[in-house]
Amino acid sequence: MSRIAVTLLLLGLQAGLVGCATSPSPDAPEVPPDYFAMQLPSLASGPMSPVDNPLRDHQGLRQPSREVIRGVLLAEHERWLGTPYRLGGESRRGIDCSALIQAIFRERFDTELPRTTSQQVREGRRVERGALKPGDLVFFRPPGTYRHAGIYVGDGFFLHASSSRGVALSRLDNGYWRRHYWQARRPLAPTQLAQRALLATSG
Repeated sequence: MSRIAVTLLLLGLQAGLVGCATSPSPDAPEVPPDYFAMQLPSLASGPMSPVDNPLRDHQGLRQPSREVIRGVLLAEHERWLGTPYRLGGESRRGIDCSALIQAIFRERFDTELPRTTSQQVREGRRVERGALKPGDLVFFRPPGTYRHAGIYVGDGFFLHASSSRGVALSRLDNGYWRRHYWQARRPLAPTQLAQRALLATSG
């Protein structure tokens, strides 16, 4: 085998360790137009005041952990919206699925997760699909070499860097994602995740 062939083979293996599914999926826009208004009215009505901030409400134990986490994830969707998919990317110029997960957990939940899907799928504990809670990681095995991952938001939606649409919310019951669903992991208990979100916000 020539040196060029060996180099190409090694580059291919390295991409496989980092990557997500890169083959296009029939993943049409699936989010109802009023989804964000239903979940976070303050996002639809303008800037959030300190009084209305769902993260601060949790400090008075008036809001369940799942609502705090979902609020954070919906805000992250808004922040990353328009970012294209790029294998190996880690910025607003382009990002892949595992890098998006790593960035959100680091910046919003003060939790360091590994960089690759093959490492992230070993984090925390495995949870059944019917027991998913906001903040759980969901994993898929589409055709080909790469695996794909996202963060469960609630109500059947997950946040991910889609190879066809960039950063997006998609439904778990979409035919494509349902067919290739693999497993889910819970890196931290929801109460811990919500507490870390509050500390990251107040800090």
